[in-house]
Parts: sequence; structure tokens; C-alpha cells
Amino acid sequence: MRTIHTLRAGKFRYATAADFGEIFTSEMHSLFLLSLLLTGDTNKAEECFIRGLEDCLHGMNSFLGWARLWARRSIIKHAISLIMPNQEFAGRLPSSCLKRLAMGKTNNVIHALLTLNAFERFAFVMSLLERQSDQDCLSLLGCRPREFAEVRGRAISILSCTDYGRNPDEEAKTAWQVFRLRENIGTNAELVA
Repeated sequence: MRTIHTLRAGKFRYATAADFGEIFTSEMHSLFLLSLLLTGDTNKAEECFIRGLEDCLHGMNSFLGWARLWARRSIIKHAISLIMPNQEFAGRLPSSCLKRLAMGKTNNVIHALLTLNAFERFAFVMSLLERQSDQDCLSLLGCRPREFAEVRGRAISILSCTDYGRNPDEEAKTAWQVFRLRENIGTNAELVA
């Protein structure tokens, strides 16, 4: 009976569209970076980000305390639907982001993650960076436990052979320059038009 009173008193409320709007605004950089790391393409990352936001604004039923987790999960789900990572199509297709990153030094974490194939990248980002449970990863990616463990292990092995993580300050600076370059290109295009 006490739990019912607590719920009625409003201690546990559902997140509103305004709550999700605030989350997507205040955490825009990390949510977009998640989209970018999963999709490996800035245009698809934008699409993924926008779809995730729309999802949350139009009908995401979540307790306010879980809203941030649901926003990230929505991004992950949309990235999966856009990229469809799986073993069958896990070839190493270069990411469009690699062209931009090639302008700078290539020993940064973003570059290293984007060189993984889509399935490896999703397994690594979802389980190790986003800390999704293995069961959630299996469910979202639609794969078997052994297959997932092998792909994640391969991603870890590949990344351990790179120079990423050696200089975090330089990596952050390079990543920021890439995103600023993209913003400046968009701003300059508006000035010309």
C-alpha cells in the first residue's frame, strides 16, 4: 500500500517530451558521438540522432530516472536499423568519417573504432563503452552468445594492436577539430547561399 502512495505522490513520474528535449540538448555531443561511432558515417549519425530524438519526443514511456538510458538505447536501436550489423555483411568497408580523420593523425581512438567492421564496432561500443549487458547486446543485435563473444574479442584484439589511447589529449583535440570542421563547412555553405 505504501508503494501506491509513493507513486501517487509523484516521486516516480514518467519523462515528458520536455525532459527528453533537455536530455538531447544537454547531452548532444555524447549522443551524437554514440551515433557516429555506431554508424561510422556523419550523415547516418545525424539521421540516427534525429530519429532517436523523435522516438523519445513522441511516445517513449520511461520513468524520469531512466530517461537518459532510454535516449541512448533509442540511438542504439536506430543505428542498428540503419546499419544492420551482422556476421554475414561484416566486411571492412571504409567509413566516410575516415576520409576526414585521414587529414589529421590517425592514431586516435575514433579512427581506430571506425576501422573496425560494423559488427565489431557495434559489439565493442555497445558492450564496453555503453556498458550494455551481454543479454541486451544479443537481443538488440540478434546474434548468438558465442558469435557475439568472438566478435567482441576480435574488436578488442584489433584495437589493442593500435596506438589509440596513448595520448588522450591529442585524441580529444583531433576529434574536436573534425567536428568543428564539419560545423564550419555547414556555416560557410549557408553564408554563400
